[in-house]
Amino acid sequence: MAESSRLRELGWRERAVRYWSQPSILASLTLVLMALGLALGHRLSERAGMEQLAAVAAERLELYAASLEAQLARYDYLPSLIAIDQDMMAVLNAPQDAALRQRSSRKLARINVRAGLGLIFIIDAQNRVVASSADYPAKSGAPADALMQRLGTHISSGAGQFFAADASNGSIDYFLIQSLQREGRDLGRVVAKLNLAPLEAIWVDQGLRSQGERLLVVDSHDVVIMSSVPEWKYHLLGHSRPELRQELLASGRYAGPMLAGLGIAIEGLVRSETSLVQVQDPVAEGSAKPGARHLLLAQERAVVPLALRLVTLSDPSEVWRHARYAAWGGAAVGTSIGLVALYLAFRRRAVQQLFRASEALQRAHAELERQVSERTHELRGTNEELKHQISQRLKAEDELIQAGKLAVLGQMSAGLAHEINQPLTAMRALSRNSLLLLEKGRGATVAENLRAIDAMVERMGSITRQLKSFARKAEAAQAPVSLLAAIKGARLLLEHRIQAEQIQLHIEVDESLRVLCDGNRLEQVLVNLLGNALDAMQAGSAKQLRLSTERTGTRLTVRISDSGAGIPAALLPRLFEPFFTTKPAGQGLGLGLVISSKIVHEFGGHLRARPNPPPATGMTFEFDLEAIPRDPHV
Repeated sequence: MAESSRLRELGWRERAVRYWSQPSILASLTLVLMALGLALGHRLSERAGMEQLAAVAAERLELYAASLEAQLARYDYLPSLIAIDQDMMAVLNAPQDAALRQRSSRKLARINVRAGLGLIFIIDAQNRVVASSADYPAKSGAPADALMQRLGTHISSGAGQFFAADASNGSIDYFLIQSLQREGRDLGRVVAKLNLAPLEAIWVDQGLRSQGERLLVVDSHDVVIMSSVPEWKYHLLGHSRPELRQELLASGRYAGPMLAGLGIAIEGLVRSETSLVQVQDPVAEGSAKPGARHLLLAQERAVVPLALRLVTLSDPSEVWRHARYAAWGGAAVGTSIGLVALYLAFRRRAVQQLFRASEALQRAHAELERQVSERTHELRGTNEELKHQISQRLKAEDELIQAGKLAVLGQMSAGLAHEINQPLTAMRALSRNSLLLLEKGRGATVAENLRAIDAMVERMGSITRQLKSFARKAEAAQAPVSLLAAIKGARLLLEHRIQAEQIQLHIEVDESLRVLCDGNRLEQVLVNLLGNALDAMQAGSAKQLRLSTERTGTRLTVRISDSGAGIPAALLPRLFEPFFTTKPAGQGLGLGLVISSKIVHEFGGHLRARPNPPPATGMTFEFDLEAIPRDPHV
């Protein structure tokens, strides 16, 4: 029971693996992993980048706030210090005393220069300027009077501080006000003006160096009073409303016409006190073209004593660029995982196919071994039979060659008998004549007869030796053979026919030519070809027989040309067929050319036949042999 359950579990697993290993499933999974890696890589990289960007922006925001607070805190003591000066209190009690006013203005001018302020002046309870740093060394109360006309309401409201735009250049001024009282009675106020243009210039320079960060200082009315982007100054953070715009212009704190708002809208919250906002560049009055929009990371910090907010806007383009890279990297990782899974699935399938193919191959190998064993047993018997047949064939070929020799000798028997019979008849006559000459005592004549008989015997001996060598049945062995000697041997056997038939024989063969072959069989080839040439010229009148050679590289071509009747072109293809002959019945077996072609083939050459070119008649047989290089010392 447990075994059956285990088998079912294995079968279920195998089906699950087979299903998930399908290429279509894995391809879809690869696409899902690629999309997941794309989204996850982008999300994680963007989150980490935004947090890092926010952390850096927060640190810089603290530095900006600290620098602003430190810059403003340097002058908090001045109004109080001036308020305790006796001359300052005295000038409020006697504003008509010109000398006192001059002395007070001189003191204010010294303090103004040493403190690095823009302007210090004193007003009485009726908001009249009684002493000013601008009145020394020359009396010129215009700056203080102009400020009182524009900002009198804010200055006369009491002690404290506020910000207002400089009417001359549009920069922002910071005002410190200290109330002057004696015995509970309000005598006037000390006003110190600090121009923040140098600090703002530093921020603008930093903004130009770092295009990815923008700094804003916003007052309680959401008006940008300081910015590292000069074009954003005196613009509302949000959208401009006509009634609010008129109210702010009427306050006198903002010089010049105000343009449209920046239109900053929160798009999303990154973390606490950090949000993603959309910023639109300000649009000039009368312009119909909307400003460009930017998506920036915003952080703000409140400067409570001054009722200000510091806002940094950081460009997250670099974060998004890295997020895109991370997204492509995540997609690549997901795709790689999918491709690896796809590769493993294909590899698993290939291994399974290979395993099945191996099993099939083993079965086929076993079956092949069985068939090979059976066929080997059959082929062994067939091979033995084939060896026997080859042996019989070689034996038959040797016998056929020997029969061809004997057939040639049979055809030459009449001529050879004549060649031998003539010397025998002459020898008989000379011997009888010698007996008679001996009886008569003519010894000198007898000696001449004996020398003639000896020459005839030598002639008959050379013929019989050539016949014995030609008819000998010997093993074929290739060795260097003199071509001219082989030709002379064949000529000796056919000499009686050459002379009887008045053949003009031309032998154009160099005596030094040597070829690699069996000399006995070469003579057999020459006898066959010369005999065929003699047979072809029996009916002719001008009987020309020519033997010549031509050397090409290491091969030597032997040509035998006759002036006979030739062979019809239709019969040339059958010339080397066994038992084919153009001779009359009883005069040939049709084996001479077949045997000659086989012998030449054994020598590594080819026997060919072609008609002589017109106007000549007859045929030319040629065969090639391997030539032996000439010895340069011979």
